[in-house]
Amino acid sequence: MDRGQPDENTLRAAVALACRAPSVHNSQPWRWEIGAHSLHLHADRTRTLPAVDPTGADLVISCGAALHHVRVGLAALGWRAVVHRLPNPGRPDHLAAIEFQAREPGEALVALSTAIPRRRTDRRAFSSWPPPDEVLEQLVVRARNEGVEAQVVTGRARDELLIAIDRAAATQEADPGYRNEIRQWSGVYPGASAGVPAANIPAGSHQYGNLRMREFAPGELIQADRRLLGEDAGALLLLSTSSDDDLSRLRAGEATSAVLLEATSAGLATCPLSQPLEVVETKELVRDRVLGGATCPQLVIRVGWAGFNADPLPATPRRPLIDVLSHQEQP
Repeated sequence: MDRGQPDENTLRAAVALACRAPSVHNSQPWRWEIGAHSLHLHADRTRTLPAVDPTGADLVISCGAALHHVRVGLAALGWRAVVHRLPNPGRPDHLAAIEFQAREPGEALVALSTAIPRRRTDRRAFSSWPPPDEVLEQLVVRARNEGVEAQVVTGRARDELLIAIDRAAATQEADPGYRNEIRQWSGVYPGASAGVPAANIPAGSHQYGNLRMREFAPGELIQADRRLLGEDAGALLLLSTSSDDDLSRLRAGEATSAVLLEATSAGLATCPLSQPLEVVETKELVRDRVLGGATCPQLVIRVGWAGFNADPLPATPRRPLIDVLSHQEQP
């Protein structure tokens, strides 16, 4: 192997790991190109969800999560990713250009890479055991290492966040376009390459105490007896940035990946919650009443212990690599 450049098999392996990243409704809105000495990430706007994500914020955050996944994958394979974010002002969908430096993989990054295939979005009720404070503190550190502010939302701020979640859900569910998108992207049939399968959607109520989860198509995932679980003690971690542009959203996606993989490594269950930030009014409510107007909210991540004896979640489908990876045309 040329130690100045990963071979194609290495790049394909890293991109395959990147494509395990979470994305809004598992839409996988990314496209990758292999260059002569680089790897490139592009937003795939053909996979935009206009009712759910009218500003495209969720799409860019999703791509940011894939960008962090590829960084972790490359590091585990012996390469440091040198990332140039938004490298081409004339092509705003060109989100990142990645160059490479040979390096020995560190144990921490290898551990994160092994979490990639194990990570799941868990929409079930969590256990009554709260996640350890020291783990939550480490999640905050992981986000801040990616240039993103993070805080565990508690007390009155949590009450305001829950109000925002309720209001956003009511607003979206009253919109026929939103309901149509939910039908299109959830409860997908076996063999689909995108969307949220019924096997990953809990059956029955999605109201966990005072937390209202997004309503998808009817699910098939059986939950443990809620009486045995007790009160859901999941924590809500809020990611925010100093501005609200695509660079901030890309960074927020990278921080999302870092938090999810760290939590998975610690044995915790996670679930990103974008709904309160998809509606202008409720996003402003979160900014003003939860963050005090200091920063711009980007994503909420629910973190907790899975219920006792909870069944492992199946992996959600992914698009074939041939559909998302190509070679850059050379001049």
